[in-house]
Amino acid sequence: MPRWQLIRTEEGVVLSRPGRMRLDVGARSGFPPLRPAALAHEIRKDLWRMLQRLRGFSPVVVIRRDAAGLEVEAGGEMAAGMPLPPGVAERIAGMLADPHRRARWIAHARLR
Repeated sequence: MPRWQLIRTEEGVVLSRPGRMRLDVGARSGFPPLRPAALAHEIRKDLWRMLQRLRGFSPVVVIRRDAAGLEVEAGGEMAAGMPLPPGVAERIAGMLADPHRRARWIAHARLR
């Protein structure tokens, strides 16, 4: 079984572990027009690095096209019965707003 599934739709992409697509916690941010799949993978990597010690957490990145470019919702699903510690949504929002990460993600996902 693949470790990650990428579902492409007309609206964008969803990147998650197979069968783990629910967003129990997350944050949103806008991006310019980029390659959605490449952007999703880069955000997922940093999200996982940041929250890998959070027991029961599985990253989910949803990217939708909009008039300004892309809307990203990054977060994840918590395993049944696992508590969500306070401040996780704020940490995710801070990651999405980090200028150094954004610059790296944008450079990697530029349209070709």
